[in-house]
Amino acid sequence: MTIRLLPSSIRWAHEFSDHADVALFPQEQTDIANSEHDRHAGFATVRPLARAAPDDLGQVSLPPGERGAPVWPTGVAGSMTRGAGYRAVAVTVAHASDVLTIGVDAEPDAPLPDGVLDTIARPEEHVSLPSTTGTAWDRTLFIAEESVDKAWCPPARTQLNADRATVSIAADGTFTAHILVPGPPTEIIGRWTTSNGLIATAITVYRDNAAPDDEECT
Repeated sequence: MTIRLLPSSIRWAHEFSDHADVALFPQEQTDIANSEHDRHAGFATVRPLARAAPDDLGQVSLPPGERGAPVWPTGVAGSMTRGAGYRAVAVTVAHASDVLTIGVDAEPDAPLPDGVLDTIARPEEHVSLPSTTGTAWDRTLFIAEESVDKAWCPPARTQLNADRATVSIAADGTFTAHILVPGPPTEIIGRWTTSNGLIATAITVYRDNAAPDDEECT
């Protein structure tokens, strides 16, 4: 389902189940050795997906950075999601596609637990959620915020918390994030979809309208 959200220049791969017998690079194995089973399984499943997705990436180690996001090789833009029941990766060789950064996320299409929306949504986000039935709009907002955070590339490489952006969800399958801190981009447009009991979001940010060439995303 991720393919519906991404341009043709971005390679993608996904799985609906985990693979327990995946061989990891030594650094990856060390980083994940003491993790809980579910995180270990997701980590081990999505790394081979990333290595196999683009022809140019090859067999490289993808250790987690400070915030857990994979450290991509120089010149590669990518994003992973390891939500319950769905593992996916989107990758592109940045210089060949003019893509600066990507953000993807997915979770089950179910309402957030009571009280969570109030902690992740600004008042204007809460009020602007679509009122139609059939989709867990609060969960869609949460997933959209996660993909915005993954795609954000400030000079300091700081996390884009919920109070640093306002995300508006549209019922037509798009969402818009207005960034409230200095630095490009000031607006990020993404897409969302539902399928197989899941909600997925994706963002593609291009160099010509997003950030200067000397910035990198991790």
